[in-house]
Amino acid sequence: MTDRKEPVLRVVRRLPASPDEVFDAWVDAESLREWMCPGTTHVSAAEVDPRVGGRFRIVMSDDAGDTEHTGEYRELRRPERLVFTWISKNTLDRETLVTVELRPIGQETELTLTHERLPDDEARRKHERGWTTILEKLAAHLGKGTEDGR
Repeated sequence: MTDRKEPVLRVVRRLPASPDEVFDAWVDAESLREWMCPGTTHVSAAEVDPRVGGRFRIVMSDDAGDTEHTGEYRELRRPERLVFTWISKNTLDRETLVTVELRPIGQETELTLTHERLPDDEARRKHERGWTTILEKLAAHLGKGTEDGR
C-alpha cells in the first residue's frame, strides 16, 4: 500500500515593505481588495475576521463570473506567519492549507507562501500561476517590488 503524495506548491517573493506592513496587508479587507486577485480578475467582496478560528471570504470576479474563496485562520503570529485554510471551486471544494512566512531582509521582506493539500497537479499548476500573479500585485500595492530573492 502506497500513500498518494498530495501536490504542494511554494512561491517566494521579495516585497518592498516591512514584515508588519506585509502582515497587515493580508488581514485587512480593504487592502485585500487591491491585490488578492490573479490576472484580470478583481475582488468584488472581501470579509475578514483575523483571529485564530476567524473566517474570511474573498470573491474574485471576471467576465466568466464569480469565484468564492473561503477559509479559517489557523495561526496568526504577527509579523512573521499566517496559516489559513483555503477552499474554492479551484480546490474542488476541498479544504487546502496555506502558510505565509515573512522574513525581514533589510528594509524589505521575503515572503514564502506554501500551499498544501491540493487535490491534483492541475490544481497545483493553476494555484502556482494564481499565487505568483497575486504576489506581484501585492508587491505593486506595497511599492515597487524586486525580483532578486525569488
